[in-house]
Amino acid sequence: MQLTVDTQQGPVEGRSREGAILFAGIPYASPPVGILRFAPPAPPVQRANLLEAKEFGPASPQLPGDGLTDSHEVNWNEDCLTLNICTPSPDQTKRPVMVWIHGGAYRHGTGSIPWYDGTRFAKESKIVTVTINYRLGALGFAKIPGAPTSGINGILDQIAALKWVQDNIENFGGDPNNVTIAGESAGAFSVATIMAMEESSGLFHKAIAQSGAGHHVISKQEAQSVGKMFMEKISATSLEEAQEQDVQKLLHAQKYVEDNAHKIIEKGQLPFYPSITKGHLENYPITLFSEGASSNIPVLTGTNTDETTLWGTNQIPESKLEKWLKNYVANPEQFISAVKEDRGDISAGDIALAISTDHAFRIPAIRMAEARANHGGQTWMYEFDWKSKAFNGMLGSCHALEIPFAFGTLGVNGTDVFLGTTELPHELEDTMHTSWAAFITTGKPETNRLSNWPIYSSKSRSVMRFAENTELINDPWPSARKSWEGIR
Repeated sequence: MQLTVDTQQGPVEGRSREGAILFAGIPYASPPVGILRFAPPAPPVQRANLLEAKEFGPASPQLPGDGLTDSHEVNWNEDCLTLNICTPSPDQTKRPVMVWIHGGAYRHGTGSIPWYDGTRFAKESKIVTVTINYRLGALGFAKIPGAPTSGINGILDQIAALKWVQDNIENFGGDPNNVTIAGESAGAFSVATIMAMEESSGLFHKAIAQSGAGHHVISKQEAQSVGKMFMEKISATSLEEAQEQDVQKLLHAQKYVEDNAHKIIEKGQLPFYPSITKGHLENYPITLFSEGASSNIPVLTGTNTDETTLWGTNQIPESKLEKWLKNYVANPEQFISAVKEDRGDISAGDIALAISTDHAFRIPAIRMAEARANHGGQTWMYEFDWKSKAFNGMLGSCHALEIPFAFGTLGVNGTDVFLGTTELPHELEDTMHTSWAAFITTGKPETNRLSNWPIYSSKSRSVMRFAENTELINDPWPSARKSWEGIR
C-alpha cells in the first residue's frame, strides 16, 4: 500500500486508517509568525526531507468558549496553516474532492475534529476529503494599520489551501477539476465569502454551505473601529509593535474586544469576521451574488429548524421577549405575529428561537438562493429537522447537529452529547450522507432515495426536509419568510 506521496514542497508520508489513507498536518503556507503575523499567507517552505504526515497539526490560537462545541482546550500554535487529506488511495485515479472549512464563529475550531472524518466518504463514495486550519480571531481578521489584508487574512488562508489542493491533490488520488468547497457556520460564511471573491475563480467547482450564507462580513469602517480598540488594548501603535506581542496577550485583548464590540459595531455582529477589503472582497457577498458572482457554481445549502437553541434562545421568558427581539428587529410584533401564523400559539422562547434562527441563518440562505437564481445559478435547499433527545429535548434541531449526518460519523466522540440517544438514527444518516456524496461527485444531491429534489426558485421554494420522515416541502414557514421581505 502506497503511503509516500510527492508534493511540490517535498515528499510526505501518511498512514493507513480504517480502510483509508490519512495524510495529516501538511503545511500549505509558511508559518504566519514574526513579520508574517497579520500578513497574507506566504508560500509553504520547500524541503528535501520526508515529512511524516501522520499527526494532525495544531489549531489556530484560541481561548476555550462556553458552549457545547467549544468549551474544551485544544492544542494550538501560531504555526497552524496545515491541512489533512483522507483518501481511498494516493494513486493516479482522479476522484472527487471535498475541501471542508470548519466552523466556530471565526474564533474556535480545527479541521481535526472527529466529526469531520472523511473515512466514510473515502470508503463508500471514493471521495477525497481535505480539512484545513486557518487563522482565527484577531490573528485572522483584526484590521491592523499598515497591514492591508489583515481584515481578511483568514479567508486568504483558505484560498491558499485551495491553491495547494489544485497543485497537489492529483498525487493523492484527487481530481483538481472536481473540487467542492464546504463548511458549516463560520465555515459556511467562509464558503459564501470565497464564492464572492474573484481571486478564487477556478479553484473550486461546487459549494456546500451548511447554516451560513452571504450576509456575515463587516464593513471596512467597522473593521477599522474594531482594529483601533484592539490596538489600544494591546498598547501597540504600529504593525511592528503588534507583531512583537505575546500571543496570549493578543488572545485576551481579542476577548476584551468581543465583550465590548457592541459599543462600536452593529448589534448582534461579532467583531472578528472577514471585512470588506479592497482588491479582495469588494462588497458584501450577498450583494455580489445579486450581481452574478459564482452563478456558474452549483450550491447545496440549508439550515436547521432550531439553530439557536445552542445559545439558549428558547429559554427567553415572555416578560423579556420584545426587548430581546429588538436586538434583531425594530418592530418585534410584526415578526411575532408571522411566527404564530406558521406555528400556532407557541411559547415566548420558541418565538425567540424561530426569529433568531431566521435572522442569522434561514433568511440569509434564502436570499443567497434567490440572488443566484436571478442569474441562472442552481441552488438546492434543505432544512434539517431531526430532533435531538439530549437535555430532555431542549436542543431540538440545533446548530451543528447535522454535521455527523452529512459526514456519516454518528457515534464518534462528541456526537452522543448532541444526540442524547444510543439508538442512532442511521437511516437518516445514510440518506443525508449519500446525498452529500452525490452532490460532491456530480453537482446534484439526488440519489435513489431522493430522486426528485428540484432546485430552489421563488415560485415553488422547494426544500428537502431531513427528519424522521424525510420529504420535499414547498415554502416552509411562509409567513415568517414574508415578514423579512425588504428588511433582511
